[in-house]
Amino acid sequence: MTAAAPENSSPIGVIAGGGVMPFAVADSLKARGHGPVLFALKGVCDPVAIERFRHHWITVGQYGRMTKLLRAEKCKDLIFIGTLVRPALSEIRLDWGTLRVMGRIWSAFRGGDDHLLSGVGRLFEQEGFRLLGVKDAAPDLLMPEGNVTHAAADQNALADIARGREVLGALSPFDIGQAVVVIDGHVVGVEGVEGTDELLRRIAELRKGGRIRAPAGHGVLVKTPKSTQDLRYDLPTVGSRTIEGAAAAGLSGVAVAAGNTIVADAQAMIEAADAAGLFVTGLRF
Repeated sequence: MTAAAPENSSPIGVIAGGGVMPFAVADSLKARGHGPVLFALKGVCDPVAIERFRHHWITVGQYGRMTKLLRAEKCKDLIFIGTLVRPALSEIRLDWGTLRVMGRIWSAFRGGDDHLLSGVGRLFEQEGFRLLGVKDAAPDLLMPEGNVTHAAADQNALADIARGREVLGALSPFDIGQAVVVIDGHVVGVEGVEGTDELLRRIAELRKGGRIRAPAGHGVLVKTPKSTQDLRYDLPTVGSRTIEGAAAAGLSGVAVAAGNTIVADAQAMIEAADAAGLFVTGLRF
């Protein structure tokens, strides 16, 4: 599911988690004539980088305050972007607006991350807001189809990519993760709550400890959205850190869903991959 393109007539609310992506999205919106207003999550969003933008600080759970601020800023369109560790219900600071919808929030928590994000998104939609995805708000940040590096996948890597896509497709209904590492046809790691960087660190440790005996330069990281996923939320993300992790893990490259994967820092990612001799390719999704 995606939304229509945002309107120029009103500012766009960016609910900003951690990392660089909220600011990349905000810059993309500004470059295309849209006025972003950032709603920064306390303790998560970068307090220095956000000073370049109009913003408000909010705490996870302040649903009532959030909707009031959005209306005051005349934000009809919203986008969720940035990293956020899934909070426990006990960590959410409740306000009166949150208490009013607590039953629906509780229901949203009873599932995986996509179920949670979709449930929270529906709360805002029921208040009259429109939820956008990166595909709608900042399409220039998405991975193109095809190879973007000097190196390209050989036949072994193509076979590993095909196996990785098959595994991710099978796991999709369970709302588990968006990434898998396949080496010479063997699935050696599946992303869980730890995220892709930790998955790659785990593969590097397994190689170092002799648990993975395939030579360096074999294996692929494959990342795709879940087949049942609402594509407005939590798209896979890659960047130069992903390449550093893949190189340390001894892989030959990275394959991601074209048009449905966010590239955090495209030029830096490509330069890092070329320096390491890795391929990066966008898969038709």
